[in-house]
Amino acid sequence: MQRARIKLSGTDHKKLEEVCAQVKEIALKTGVEMSGPIPLPTRRLRVPVRKSPSGDGTATWEKWEMRIHKRLIDIEADERTMRQIMRVRVPDGVNIEIELRT
Repeated sequence: MQRARIKLSGTDHKKLEEVCAQVKEIALKTGVEMSGPIPLPTRRLRVPVRKSPSGDGTATWEKWEMRIHKRLIDIEADERTMRQIMRVRVPDGVNIEIELRT
């Protein structure tokens, strides 16, 4: 049987966990085998910015950071389950990628 690998990524970990919970609920209802959600390392994008716009004055910096959280779910890909997963509402800021594997 084919397996589907679902990769979720986003900046808000609470929204990410909500989508993971919905996928988990679908797997329990349909009775398919599922592994995950596996948390992958969080990517931290840092941007140091100079506080003074003109460049005059002391060299003080503000440091901004954006964190990208990732989750990985492997699930058996039967037709009924995949249709229900495709109907899951994905909030803004969450990216989902589904890959079928043999």
